[in-house]
Amino acid sequence: MLELKQLLPTYFDRAVSSEVWLHDLRFEKGELVEIVAPSGSGKTSLIHFLYGMRKDYSGKILFNNKDASALDHEAIALLRMDKLSVVFQDMRLFNSQTVRMNIELKRQLSPFHNESMITEMASGLGISDKLDSICGNCSYGEQQRIAIIRALMQPFEILLLDEPFSHLDNNNSEKAMTLILEEAAKRKATVILADLERTSFYPHTKLLHL
Repeated sequence: MLELKQLLPTYFDRAVSSEVWLHDLRFEKGELVEIVAPSGSGKTSLIHFLYGMRKDYSGKILFNNKDASALDHEAIALLRMDKLSVVFQDMRLFNSQTVRMNIELKRQLSPFHNESMITEMASGLGISDKLDSICGNCSYGEQQRIAIIRALMQPFEILLLDEPFSHLDNNNSEKAMTLILEEAAKRKATVILADLERTSFYPHTKLLHL
């Protein structure tokens, strides 16, 4: 489904010691992949490359044997609608809108769940009392949970996560990851999690160092 062929950011002007850059990798359907990436190693760049936001790399990214760099804007938009979902490190929420509206906008654009799942997921992650609050007034930890729920509203074959739990304690991180894995299982989707250090509570994880 997803393959990397000798991928390397063009701004890297030196040899790198990595299990991702300059390797040929294949991510299988339903796999949970954790990419441990110290600061400055290109973690966020990798997520942006995979989501089609940037093309400043050498090598290839293949989705179902199609070169991602050759896709036009329409093809990328369709890929993001049905095949790719993402939780950005900076979350990219609409801070002047309510929490519910942030999630509902995504759900309406490409529905997978009915509206009641917003309340159910919010309750499971402990933010049901925030649904009618202005998003910008929520804490960083609450915003991360909002971004996670938003990403789970749509269909996807690959879910990209860039430091999704950096403002959550272990208990809330485990709850969020349990929800993510449940939703990925419904779609038989691949989950690619990039973080600064290895986490201790994900079983059956393919671990790669960036």
